[in-house]
Amino acid sequence: MAIRLYNTMTRGKEDFIPREPGKVAIYACGPTTYNFFHLGNARMLVVFDMVRRYLKYRGYQVTYVQNFTDVDDKIINRAAEEGCDPMELAQRYIDEYYKDAAALNILKADVHPKATEHIQDMIALIEELEKKGLAYNVDGDVYFAVEQFPGYGKLSGRTLEDMQAGARVEVNEKKQNPLDFALWKKAKEGEPFWESPWGRGRPGWHIECSAMSLKYLGPGFDIHGGGGDLVFPHHENEIAQAEGCLDGQEFAKYWVHNAFITVNQEKMSKSLGNFFLVREVLEKFPGEVIRFYLLGTHYRSPLDFDHDKLVMAAKGLERLKNSVRLAKEALAKGLPTTDRPLGSLPQAEEELLKAVSAAKGDFIEAMDDDFNSAQAYAALFEIAKNINTYLTGENNQAYALTEAVAILEELAGVLGFNLGAENEAQSEMTEKLSQVMDLVLEIRVKARQQKDWATADLIRDKMKEIGITIEDTPEGSRWYFK
Repeated sequence: MAIRLYNTMTRGKEDFIPREPGKVAIYACGPTTYNFFHLGNARMLVVFDMVRRYLKYRGYQVTYVQNFTDVDDKIINRAAEEGCDPMELAQRYIDEYYKDAAALNILKADVHPKATEHIQDMIALIEELEKKGLAYNVDGDVYFAVEQFPGYGKLSGRTLEDMQAGARVEVNEKKQNPLDFALWKKAKEGEPFWESPWGRGRPGWHIECSAMSLKYLGPGFDIHGGGGDLVFPHHENEIAQAEGCLDGQEFAKYWVHNAFITVNQEKMSKSLGNFFLVREVLEKFPGEVIRFYLLGTHYRSPLDFDHDKLVMAAKGLERLKNSVRLAKEALAKGLPTTDRPLGSLPQAEEELLKAVSAAKGDFIEAMDDDFNSAQAYAALFEIAKNINTYLTGENNQAYALTEAVAILEELAGVLGFNLGAENEAQSEMTEKLSQVMDLVLEIRVKARQQKDWATADLIRDKMKEIGITIEDTPEGSRWYFK
C-alpha cells in the first residue's frame, strides 16, 4: 500500500511519490528564537519528527532540514528589553530549544540552518527577483511585488482581490501594493545589519526559508511542513519568492500542515498570551507523556489543551509500558522456549502471534493513511491487550512472548516512545512494588494455609480494586496489573 498524505496545495490526499525513488527531502519551519517554545510549537515539531521516523521505518533515506530564525523584530525587541545583544539572545534560546526538544525525544535535524549564516544566499535570491521584475527597492527597503507573480494565493486559496479587500490600511507608503511584503529591511539605529546592494540592512522573515530550503534540498523537494498558521502569509510568500526565481519549476511538491492547539477553543499563541511553554509543562509531566498527548490526536485535527488529557496520556503510556515490563519479568523467570522452525507452536502462541501480526498491519495501514498516529495507538493497545491476556494463561512459551514484545517496542519506537526505558526513580519504585507484592502474596499464602479464607479473599479483592489481579495457579500465586 502506498503512503498517502494530505496536500494543502491540492486540498486532498495523494499518493506519496518522492522526487527520487527511495529518498525523501523534508523542510520544516523551525522556531523564532526569542523565547522557549510553547506547546503549539511543540505539536509541529513532534509531528514532523514522527513523519521523519515513519518514512525511515518504511525504508526511505530521509534528509530533514529545520531552520532557526535568529534575526527578527521579536528577537531585537526582546533583546532591547533585556539589555543584551540580539545574537546572544537568539543563541541562548537555540541552546534551550535543544534541551526541550530532547525531553520530547525530537531527533536533531540533518541540518539546522540559521538565518544569520545564510544572508548571502538570501541576497542572491533577492537580486534574482529584482532582475525578473518581481522585487523593487525603495530607499534601502526591498519588497516583493505580489501582482507580478500570477500564482500568488494558490496555496491558501485566496485571490488578490479578496486579500486586498480584507487588507488593513497600510501605513508604509513605500509599498506599491499593501500586500507586498519585505524581502530586505533597511537597518534602523542600533539594529544588527549586513552589507547588501541596497545598503545596510537585514532580511525579511519569509526569504530565509526560501533560500535555505533551496540551498539544502533543491527545487521540487518532497515535503514542506509547518503549523497551519504558516499557510498564509509565510508559506504563500515562500512559494512566490522561490518559484519567482525558478523559471517554472516547482518549489515543493507536498505541503503538510498540522492543526492548532487551542485553549478554550481559541488558538494557542504568544500574541494572544494564552500559551503554555513546554518548559513549564515539563515541570509537571515527563516529556514522553507530552509527546504521547500530542500524537494521540491526528495531526490535522485541532487539539484543545486540557490538563486532564495529559493525565490520561500518562495513564495510557503507562499501560503500554506495564505490558512490556510484565512480559519481560515473565521472560526473566526462564519460560520454556519453543523452537518455531522445528514445528508449529501451541494454540495460545499461534493466536498471540496472529493477533500481533494483524495489529502490526493495522498500525502500518493507519500510518500510511496520512500519518494517522491516533489510529496507530489503537494498534499498540491491541498488542498490549493480547500480551496481557497471554500472560494470564498457563504454560507460556518464550518464543511467542519475545516476538510480541519486540513488535510492540518496535512500533512504539517508530512514534518516538521507548517502552522499555525507566529512569532511576521509576526503576526503584518498580523494584519496591515487586518486593511489597511478594510480601502480600506470602501473607496470603499463610492465610490460606491456616484456612483463613476471609483474609485471603480480602487481600485478593482489595488488590483487584486498585488494579492488581492476584491469580492462584498450580505453580503458586502470581500477580499482574489488570
